[in-house]
Amino acid sequence: MDAAPRGCHRGPMEETLDVDHLVVGAGAMGMAYADALVDHSDARVAVVDRRHAPGGHWLEAYPFVRLHQSASFYGVASTMLGGGRLQEHGPEAGLQERASQPEIVAYFARAADRMRRTGRVELLTGADFVGDRTVVSRVSGRRWVVPEPCRIVDARYLAPSIPAESPPPFAVGDGARVVPVNDLVRLEEAPGHYVVVGSGKTATDACVWLLGQGVDPGAICWVRPRDPWMLNRALIQPDPAVFLGVPAAIFESAAASTSLDEVFLRLEEAGVMLRIDRSVTPTMAKAPTLGEWELALLRSVEDVVRRGHLAAVERGRLHFTDGSTVQVPDDAVVVHCAADGLKNPPLVPVWQPGLITLQPVRAGFPCFGAAVTGYVEATRDDDDEKNRLCPPSRFGDSLAQWAEMNVRGTRASMAFGAEPDIADWAATVALNPARVPPGHPGSPELDRVRARLAASTGPGLVALEQMARGA
Repeated sequence: MDAAPRGCHRGPMEETLDVDHLVVGAGAMGMAYADALVDHSDARVAVVDRRHAPGGHWLEAYPFVRLHQSASFYGVASTMLGGGRLQEHGPEAGLQERASQPEIVAYFARAADRMRRTGRVELLTGADFVGDRTVVSRVSGRRWVVPEPCRIVDARYLAPSIPAESPPPFAVGDGARVVPVNDLVRLEEAPGHYVVVGSGKTATDACVWLLGQGVDPGAICWVRPRDPWMLNRALIQPDPAVFLGVPAAIFESAAASTSLDEVFLRLEEAGVMLRIDRSVTPTMAKAPTLGEWELALLRSVEDVVRRGHLAAVERGRLHFTDGSTVQVPDDAVVVHCAADGLKNPPLVPVWQPGLITLQPVRAGFPCFGAAVTGYVEATRDDDDEKNRLCPPSRFGDSLAQWAEMNVRGTRASMAFGAEPDIADWAATVALNPARVPPGHPGSPELDRVRARLAASTGPGLVALEQMARGA
C-alpha cells in the first residue's frame, strides 16, 4: 500500500489534509493566489482541480491561441512567463512575446512543481471539490477532507466557459455542420464557406487564423451579435512610460466627455481603443488587446451579420432570435466561438467567514489581482482590513461595466498601493502592469506621463462614476 501523502493521516474511508487553505481551481487565478500565499507565509495549501494538470482552461484551448496580452502580465508572481523576451520578427516585432498554449501549460506545470518543492503544497488533480470540505478523485474515488479551520478559496467563481467544453448556444438541425473553434485545425477537406459565430476574442482569433491560412475573406460570414471595443496591444506593454499613458488617456477622456460613447471615441482618436467597423458604435467593452495588423485582416471580412444572437442552424440557413433568417451555402462550416469566456457574476466580498472568493482587484489583469489577494492574506490578520485593501471589481462587458471596473479597480489600487510593504512588493512583480521596477532609470517621457496621470485621475474617476451610474 502506498504511503500517505505528507501532512495526511489515513482513515478507513478518507484522508484528512493538514492544510490551512484549500484552493479550488488550478487555473491562472488559483495558481497566482497560491504562489503568493506560499511565498509570503508558512501556510500549508492544497490545490484541487477537475482537470488532469494545473493550467485551467488552457489545457483545452484551441491550438492556435496565444495570450492577447504581454506574457509577463500573466501567470504567477514568483516566475515571469516568457522571461521578458521581445518579438524579433513579424508584425509585432519590438513588442513583448505573447505565449502560446503549449508554453502556458508547461509554465503552470513548472510553477506547480516549484510550489510542491516547498513541502507545504499538495496538488490534487483529476478531482472535484464536492462541498462539505471534501474532495473526491475522479480517477480512483479516493476522498480527502480538510479540517474546520481550513479556509476554502474559490478560484472558480470567474472560471471561463470555452467552446471545447460548452455546447453551442443555439440549436443545430440535421445536416448542419457545426464545429468548436478547436476543430478548425482538424478539418480534412476545405469547405467552400465558413460561418464564424461570436463577438469576442475567440471569434477574432478564428477569423485571423483562417485568413492567415489563405481563406478568402469573401468565404467568411461573421455572425457578430455585438461589436467590441478593443485595446491597442502596442500600448499594453511593460514599459511604464508606455503603459501608464493608457490610464492617463482614459481619465483625460472621461473628464472631457459627457457620455461613455464619447469617452471611447476620444480613446480611439488617441490610439488607445480600436473597433473593427468605424461605422458601428460598439456596445461591448470587454476590451481584449488587438494588434493593428489583426485589425486590418478583420476589416477585410465584409459579410458581417448583426441580427442579434443565433437561435438555430440548419443546412444552408441561420435563424436568429429576432425571427430573421439568413441563407448560407449548404456546405458552410459553422464555427462555434460563442462560449461565455469572461464571467460576470455579482460582486461578493473577497473575504467571508471560512471562504475567500477570488475576483479581479485592480482594473483587468486578474493574475496580478489574485497575487495581491494571496499576498494580503499572507501578511494581514483582520478580514475587514483585507477587504478594505482588496475590494472586488468585475470584468467589463457593457460600456457602463467597463467604467465601473475602472473606477473600482483604480480605487482598490490606491488602497493597497498606499501600504508601503505592498507597494514595495508590487514594484518587483512583473504581473503588475503599472509598476516602475526598482532601479528603473526614469526618463522625461515617464515623468510627463506620470504628471498626466496624477492630474487626470481625480476628475476622471468622478466623471467615469457618474457615467457608469447613468447620471
